[in-house]
Amino acid sequence: MTPITEVEGRRLALSNLEKVLYPATGFTKGEVLHYYATVAGALLAHLRDRPLSFLRYPDGPGGQVFFAKNVPPGTPDWVTTAEVPRVEGPARMVLVQDLPSLMWAANLVTEFHTPQWVIQDPEEADRLVFDLDPGAPATVVECCEVALWLRERLAADGIEAYAKTSGSKGLHLLAAVRGSSSERVTEYAKRLAVEAERTMPRLALHRMTRSLRPGKVFVDWSQNAARKTTATPYTLRARPEPTVSAPVTWEEVEACAAPEALAFGAEDVVGRVREHGDLLAELCEPDSAGRLPD
Repeated sequence: MTPITEVEGRRLALSNLEKVLYPATGFTKGEVLHYYATVAGALLAHLRDRPLSFLRYPDGPGGQVFFAKNVPPGTPDWVTTAEVPRVEGPARMVLVQDLPSLMWAANLVTEFHTPQWVIQDPEEADRLVFDLDPGAPATVVECCEVALWLRERLAADGIEAYAKTSGSKGLHLLAAVRGSSSERVTEYAKRLAVEAERTMPRLALHRMTRSLRPGKVFVDWSQNAARKTTATPYTLRARPEPTVSAPVTWEEVEACAAPEALAFGAEDVVGRVREHGDLLAELCEPDSAGRLPD
């Protein structure tokens, strides 16, 4: 029988807790749920008010992996949902606003992906993102070099950047912004990506062309588009091991000399949150947002 767990007054059926989702390490579904419950205080701030895209992997990363944006069948009526504008017509999506909703969503075995805007104002972007993706033999070490240049370039425009690992092989840069549409933020991000390529032609690339990418870092500016989403801070990833998209300090970025220096699993991140709190907390403070230059 599926055990029933009460979370803040909500009854949840949490299933298959002994199921191994990450065979390389033996990490079980129960451990996945425990991870999310432990880091919920940090994670929920980055999920709140953002329509959730589910990248589900119910049988582990080696099984079927698929995106789901609409409200899943069987969603409890106490889970918050909202109508979200889309080019092809409005859709109803989930908002993870509290711990019971987080645990319900985690029980579906999913990566959490969210847009760079909140449901209260989908016409205005409140975050800017760069996804730094290395083409082999480049690694996250080269991503760090590009990230440091972008940090300084953004700072010159009065925008403070923060970093997190992608949980895969790259690095994400995030910044709080205000007063601009997603389209304008996308244009600005592209302009900086082009500038990065011009400044570091042997290292940075703003084009997605596969043949150009070996040994370079693709500065993906396109995830600022309103229709796109990025892996949410603290989400587990559907990788062979339970790696996390983990916030990092700029000191760690500057010191990175090997890929393993910025590879963090669930247990690592639990310890980091206990020691440092949320390294991206400033992103959720309205006063920290910068304005794009005219």
